[in-house]
Amino acid sequence: MQRILNHINGQSVEPVSGEYLDNVEPATGKVYSQVADSDGRDVDAAVSAARAAFPAWSSMPAEDRCAVMMRLADLVEKNVDALARAESVDNGKPLSLARSLDIPRAAKNLRFFATAVLHARSETHPMEGVGFNYTLRQPRGVAGIISPWNLPLYLFTWKIAPALATGNTVVGKPSEVTPMTAYMLGELCVEAGVPPGVLNIVHGLGAQAGAALVTHPDVPTIAFTGGTATGARIASDAAPMFKKVGLELGGKNPNIIFADAALDAALEGSVRSSFANQGQVCLCGSRMFVERSIFDAFVGRFVERAKALKVGDPLDNDTDQGALVSKVQLDKVTQYVALAREEGGSILCGGDRPEGLSDRCKDGYFFSPTVVSQLGVGCRVNQEEIFGPVVTVTPFDHEDQVVEYANGVPYGLAASVWTGDVSRAHRVAERIQSGTVWVNCWMVRDLRVPFGGMKQSGVGREGGDEALRFYTEPKNVCIRVPGPSQS
Repeated sequence: MQRILNHINGQSVEPVSGEYLDNVEPATGKVYSQVADSDGRDVDAAVSAARAAFPAWSSMPAEDRCAVMMRLADLVEKNVDALARAESVDNGKPLSLARSLDIPRAAKNLRFFATAVLHARSETHPMEGVGFNYTLRQPRGVAGIISPWNLPLYLFTWKIAPALATGNTVVGKPSEVTPMTAYMLGELCVEAGVPPGVLNIVHGLGAQAGAALVTHPDVPTIAFTGGTATGARIASDAAPMFKKVGLELGGKNPNIIFADAALDAALEGSVRSSFANQGQVCLCGSRMFVERSIFDAFVGRFVERAKALKVGDPLDNDTDQGALVSKVQLDKVTQYVALAREEGGSILCGGDRPEGLSDRCKDGYFFSPTVVSQLGVGCRVNQEEIFGPVVTVTPFDHEDQVVEYANGVPYGLAASVWTGDVSRAHRVAERIQSGTVWVNCWMVRDLRVPFGGMKQSGVGREGGDEALRFYTEPKNVCIRVPGPSQS
């Protein structure tokens, strides 16, 4: 059985403990590989390698760092089929989604930040004949990057790319649930000529490898994407050490459909935003609010579309919905649907395991796309992040009411607004408490803009200049210009 090793100092390395964790294929429920069960000793080795590599990497001209990262992006694109299949097996998502979205976007992450750093600007402030100030932005050292299981390579590279481009070295810990593409990325780093120690990958549990990385005294920067409770612990552990911390956390995102929207487009966008990757995207619209005058007709069409989604083997090209990532996640979704029934909800479709699965997938972690109505906006199912193919539908009567509904949760990551009224679009977008608001679309990606959440959805921003700034430390230099009497 294949073993997924750590990538430290440019080499594949077994964990110091010699212990491994079972890695399960979600579609079958069976162990198909084993992943290193690392601990603080492995993290120490990775940090030491990263520290040793930092002087040369940080002093390398940006054009040369760019060239290395572009070679790595080329190899990701060259191996898109192998990486996509590995992610589909590891994660349970449809192979078609991994091939068309996740892996290409990983390559684009590397390309964008590799080239963006070539155009970085520095502020200069003249002081009216006295002198002038300018700002240097210098890499901070070793960046500790902890990425989630839902978009394994896509989000891993989104954090790694700006860190490397700005001259930092990296110790990354991918989710132990979906480690395969990160392992493959380590192998591609060797082929691309990434210098040893520049990118190190340590696998293992968050409570061991992740915690050791967060608290390591030689790691001044921590970037984390994952659950809000884990983010709170990371913030608490890092604060006494004055680390720079970026947290991209959970969401309970509203999807608002006004009666004047282009309803066919709103329907297509809403189905995608509700059920993409089995609802396991932090940006999914899990709370759908529909203006009352169109509620019955629109929700009826939405339910029919949800029923028509094909749930099955992720490796089949015509599969729309694959498996949930783990038994733990399947149990969580199942419990929330049971809670919805207890809270008085009506299950319009789904709500259980799909029928007709193949023999290969009979023990997999599948759950049907589920639509729930007749729940109060304050109930637990409408307040807590489920992270599965479950969406609630609620009518609203006017703009003020739906803005109140949208903002009435602890989260503020993203929102979608569907309307044909441009003035309303601007007005509602401004009032919604979310880091991103899409109007008449969902998940349209632009790496130049800041990305992150409000409230319990996190702190800090990724994307564009915000990401480049996160991994650098500003230093002011003040030069006094001698006057005529001083020369």
